[in-house]
Amino acid sequence: MPDQLTTLAYRTFQQGKGLAGLTHKNLSTQLMRLLSPGTVPEGRGIAPELMAKLQEAMAHLQEEDLADVDAGIYPASQLFDTPWQDIARFYPLVWFDMPRTWDRARNRRYQDFDAAVETDGLPSYYVQNFHHQTGGYLTDESANLYDLQVEILFNGTADPMRRRVLKPVVQSLRQAFGDRPERDWKVLDVACGTGRTLRNLRASLPKAKLYGTDLSAAYLRKANELLAELPGELPQLIQANGERLPYQDGMFQAVTSVFLFHELPPEARQNVINECFRVLEPGGTLVICDSIQRLDSPDFEQLMENFPAMFHEPYYRHYTQDDFGARLQTSGFELQSVTNWFMSKYWVARKPH
Repeated sequence: MPDQLTTLAYRTFQQGKGLAGLTHKNLSTQLMRLLSPGTVPEGRGIAPELMAKLQEAMAHLQEEDLADVDAGIYPASQLFDTPWQDIARFYPLVWFDMPRTWDRARNRRYQDFDAAVETDGLPSYYVQNFHHQTGGYLTDESANLYDLQVEILFNGTADPMRRRVLKPVVQSLRQAFGDRPERDWKVLDVACGTGRTLRNLRASLPKAKLYGTDLSAAYLRKANELLAELPGELPQLIQANGERLPYQDGMFQAVTSVFLFHELPPEARQNVINECFRVLEPGGTLVICDSIQRLDSPDFEQLMENFPAMFHEPYYRHYTQDDFGARLQTSGFELQSVTNWFMSKYWVARKPH
């Protein structure tokens, strides 16, 4: 484990983020019920037994985070890599945007975009106000708020959950391609968003060549801004649909995708997995991180029911029952492992030689 001071600081840090997230959600829910009746269904509180299980799962996640630092998967500094400047700048905007969000949720306006938002050429399933947020994923405002909103949603555990993809990526690269220098390794993050996973990958793989794709030009601008803060080679970002990746066959030794698949319809999920298989070199690894599923998280079924009811997530219910093992095997992958950490699930699959 990291030294006692680092461990104490990390646990205190995570506890603070968790309390901040809970406080924000409680205040915003009370305000929403007062000012926008009917937007939030009554009686959706979390039972004490479920809260205890959530806290236990969160503690296990934090222990694994510390263990990966101890194993040398990433430096201890990653435990505290938080965009404080963005939080200070943009947190007030979360509150200012709430009336529009509440109105959109109450009136079920799920494709509500300003005329200035460019949607031409984007798949229809993507042109949604996911989470009822203004501009969907297509505006600079949304990109500025996203990381903060996700940390609030998961009570400060979004980054620890993202970091669970690093160990299988690093280990698979060392095992399958350890005869090559790290600078020859290529890793792709599909649906990279604001670049948080790429930041984590850079910490674990300081010399590797990193790539990212996303459908949102606004999110790619934000990713470039945040990734440019890091030393080393800037990851190469391209606006692209994961169903049609603009890369040659077998180009990458590892591919990751974090929090994408629950926002895709079934056919698109399979298409993205097929493309990940195509662009991987034989022996390469795909690591998927996404929401827990009903199949193996029955204790959290209430939360999986509440999530699409509270947020606009039109493909989530189907996702929670989808068989990703079968999808991966359909593409040609060999499934290596399936694990759960707190509210996320992870599939590690290998492209055979």
